[in-house]
Parts: sequence; C-alpha cells; structure tokens
Amino acid sequence: MKNFKRHALTLALASAMVTPVLAQDEATKNVILMITDGTGIETFRAASYFRHGALGHEVYDEFDVQLFMATHPLNTSNTPTKSDEGTVTFEPAELWNDEAVDTVYEGSLGNYKGYFAGYDYARADYTDSAAAATALASGQKTFNNAINWSNDDESLKHIGEYTVESGRALGVVSSVQISHATPAGFLAHNVSRNDYSAIGREIVDSGLATVAIGTGHPYYDAAGERVENPGESNFRFIGGEEYYQRLMDGETDYAFIESKEDFEALAAGELDLPKDKMLGLVQNIQTLQYNRPGVAGGNFLDTSPSLATLTGAALNVLNASENGSENGFFLMVEGGAVDWAAHANNLPRIIEEQIDFNEAVEAAVEWVENNSSWDDTLIIVTTDHGNGLLQGPDSDVNAYSPIVNQGAGALPLVRWHSDTHTRELVPLYAHGAGAEFFFDIAQQEEGLSRYEVDEDSHYWIDNTDVFRAGMNAFGIDEE
Repeated sequence: MKNFKRHALTLALASAMVTPVLAQDEATKNVILMITDGTGIETFRAASYFRHGALGHEVYDEFDVQLFMATHPLNTSNTPTKSDEGTVTFEPAELWNDEAVDTVYEGSLGNYKGYFAGYDYARADYTDSAAAATALASGQKTFNNAINWSNDDESLKHIGEYTVESGRALGVVSSVQISHATPAGFLAHNVSRNDYSAIGREIVDSGLATVAIGTGHPYYDAAGERVENPGESNFRFIGGEEYYQRLMDGETDYAFIESKEDFEALAAGELDLPKDKMLGLVQNIQTLQYNRPGVAGGNFLDTSPSLATLTGAALNVLNASENGSENGFFLMVEGGAVDWAAHANNLPRIIEEQIDFNEAVEAAVEWVENNSSWDDTLIIVTTDHGNGLLQGPDSDVNAYSPIVNQGAGALPLVRWHSDTHTRELVPLYAHGAGAEFFFDIAQQEEGLSRYEVDEDSHYWIDNTDVFRAGMNAFGIDEE
C-alpha cells in the first residue's frame, strides 16, 4: 500500500472510534468473495515460492487492502448452549508470546511439541469451517458445527439472502462438495454442518442461487471414475437420490451441468443453458483433485475442471442472468481442499491446491477488467481459518520463523506444528469498489511485524467484518 493509504487508514481509525459505519451511498454492483480454506500466511507464501520462486507476484499482491483477520468462534461447543458459557476470547498479542513451553499438542497424525506459548495459544479454541462460514456470511459469531444457526438455536440470515432480496444474483462455487461447510454457509441453514442431505435439499428447493457448483457427484469416485451402482450415502451431498434424479430430469429451477467439457464451454461463453439458473456437480464425489490416488503433486484427473474454469463459468452465468446483468451479483468461490491438505500435512498438494485457488483469483480479476470495472466490483481474498500452523524449519527455536524458499518448482523448507485448525491471524486482501471499508474498521497489531510484512499491513479485522464489508458495498443496511 502507498503512503496515502496509510494516512487514510490513520484518519479512518480515528473516526471509527466514534462513528458507526453505515452502508455506502453509491452501491457496488458486484461482490466476489474468494476463500482459500484453512490457510495461514506461510501457505500463501509456499505456493508463491513454488510457482514464481519469489513473493509479490500473485495478482492479489497488487490489491490496495492487505491486512489480517481474526477467525475465532463464539464457543467451541457443537450444539447451541443458549448461554455465555465457554465464550472464546481473543487477544492477538498472545500469539506472539515466545516464552518457551514444555507442552505437547496431540494431533490426529501424531504429537507436536509446544515450543512456544504463542503456538499453544494459536492451537487453542479454534473455529471449524461451519462457524467460520457463518461469521463470514451472516456477520454473527456462533458455535462450531453451525451453518447460519445461532447459539440461541435460531436461524441466521446470510448475505446470499440479502443479495437476492436486493434484486441481485447469487453464485457459490467450491472445489469440494456443494453442501460442505463453506459453500453451505452461503446457501443454507442448519444446526449441524454434517446434515449434508438436508443442506443439499435446501440448496435445490430454495432456488436461492443462480449458480451453485461443487463436487459430491454420486456416480463418480475420488479418482473421477464412474460408479455404476452407487449406494444411498453417495447421494447425500445433493439431498438424496430423488433430488439427484429431479436435477437430471429438469424438474428443479436449475439446468444441470456435470461434464468438464460443459464447464469449459460455459467459461468460454460457448454454451447456452435451457434455464436462467444452473447447478453443477463436477464428476467427483470428493474434490476436484486433492483426493485422487497418491500423495504427491502432478498426475491430475482429466475429469475435473480447474477452479479457475468453474469461476469463469459462474461469472458468465451470473452476468447473463436477468438479475445479474441488471443489478449485479454476489459470488463466493472456495478452494476447499487446501484445508484437507493441511490436515494431512501434505506440502506438495497444499501447494497445488493453493495455486489452483490463485489461478481462480486471476480469472476473477481478468473478468472484472474485461467485463466490469473496479468502480463496479469488489473482490475480497481471504481464508476462513489457519490450519497446520505451517512455519519455517527452525521455528522450533525461533518463533514464527518464515518458510525457506528453494526456488520455483522446488518445495520450500517448512515445519508443521499442528494437523488441524488454528486461531492465528490470517491474510485478507481486497480491491475495488468498497474496499476502503476495511480501513475504517481495522485495529492495529504491531506483533504482525513477526510475519515480515509492510507496516501498513499491521492491522486486523474480525471475520464478521467481511459480511459487513459486502453489505456496505451493496448499500444494504443489516436488519
């Protein structure tokens, strides 16, 4: 960020202490939120090193807003508590505590030494993807496991609903199952993220989205191979066998797309749909690529389109729809399997998943510059939480030491400190109409200097503020 942005941020912080932020007068037409699931700053860096051999070459590195975000949940219960018991607090300064500790973190893959008090703090009281998606989509903290469901056991209104009520179109794209936690957060409501069938039914029955794309195809396995006689559980991600058949028979609001060729044709603007709305299931029950056989990078499945292709397809359908062309749209794109690779401490595949996400961001930026403008569109790039506490190889003796670049095409040197989610401060980038909202609400945190980022980025917001940034950009006042 340039010096004038630092000055603007200082003024905005001063005024934000006394003045509530209201929806901006000039409404933004489009908001695109792009979420790389389970990603800390060193995951962003690992992909950049492997892809470019250096930092600063990703498209979001040029965005005006570059700061950090807190992700902790309301509490770590899996059901509504209807009380303040177990409420999670967050003190960012605790993350940087480099006091040596003799603790052990018990993970699913094995045990991880504690090393520093700050690491222990980062590994405690973390959010799951459902509570994180709810915060991003509804602006409300809630318990882990909730899909737009409050700790008082009530449904929460999410930005997808506000979008459609404002006359705009809604789109949701994911590299994992369409009813998985993050896409579900922008499409549905449920007390439990694991109720995939009910979430799938709501997605289809509500007709809320103009575009919904993900995996979870009942007739294909994780290797993209055809399954001739799928079991009942294979259909759960789309609501059950009856719902899948209704989609196939054209008995829903949605045109149904499944082949890689059709997704690519949509992205190229070369496929006409029989309906204004489209639901797509990529021919894989798990992910676009991550769950294919093996653990190394490369040898991609031929049946799965890239996340960039799915992003381009969604943008074209949204822009061609009646509401999207007239009034604009909200699109959420998730690189969901980055999180899965982090859980496995799988460095080659977390890098390729992050690169796939980065290319999707490039596709969105290209679409804005060719089909819209930065005066009409806001892009936000972030994650829902950290995962794996990825750090440099000597981070056992030097707290938060960065990963080590080995050059383009080579895996960086790293050390994992967990195999699950964290409450570390995670990166957020924003550019376009309404991006300055983040300046208005950011809080300073000098400890972010540990990440060796520019001092203009030593600021953080809460994940609930992403919802408010979208609402502000659209000029919609929260109910």
